[in-house]
Amino acid sequence: MRKEPRQQRSRHMVERIVAAGQLVLSRDGYARFATTRVADEAAISPGSLYQYFRDKDELLTVLMERFWTETGDRVTASLADRFTDPPERLIPDAVEALLSAMEYDSQLLRVVVEEVPPRYSEAHLHALRRRIHDLGSAYLAGRAPGERSGATRSWVIVAAMEALSVRWVLERPPIPRELLIEELTALVTNYMNGTPTL
Repeated sequence: MRKEPRQQRSRHMVERIVAAGQLVLSRDGYARFATTRVADEAAISPGSLYQYFRDKDELLTVLMERFWTETGDRVTASLADRFTDPPERLIPDAVEALLSAMEYDSQLLRVVVEEVPPRYSEAHLHALRRRIHDLGSAYLAGRAPGERSGATRSWVIVAAMEALSVRWVLERPPIPRELLIEELTALVTNYMNGTPTL
């Protein structure tokens, strides 16, 4: 069980270790990630690191929790005061917020998505998706025509936007950012306004 920091000095040390861990993971990748490298980067002894993190697995779990929580914070902070906006304004703002959050540390995103085993991220990524899904469901309730529920539409939109945003950030296809925002906005708008097919 990880030692919970109670004093300011201890909290500062945990933040120092986490920041070093993010840098090492981003720079060296999952295969070369080791607590000794993190300790070196943080300029502390391995023993000091182990006072706060039992082992590499525990540190990686905290790193993934921090990564996905901060990604979610960036998205929701960008949209916090916009949920009364009409869809034609909110949708492109939401696309922009999601792209910006994914681009914030694209190298770390690449390692997290392509290298780190899913077991470290699953719970935290699910919590992020749920957070954004719940916001979308609340916004969509009563706003789009048809019999489809806001929760279902929100799930489809969040899943599609996440997948397309991650692919664009990691693959960097020859599609300008502005054009991608236009296309994703059209995709979501048409879906929201379209008639469901059976």
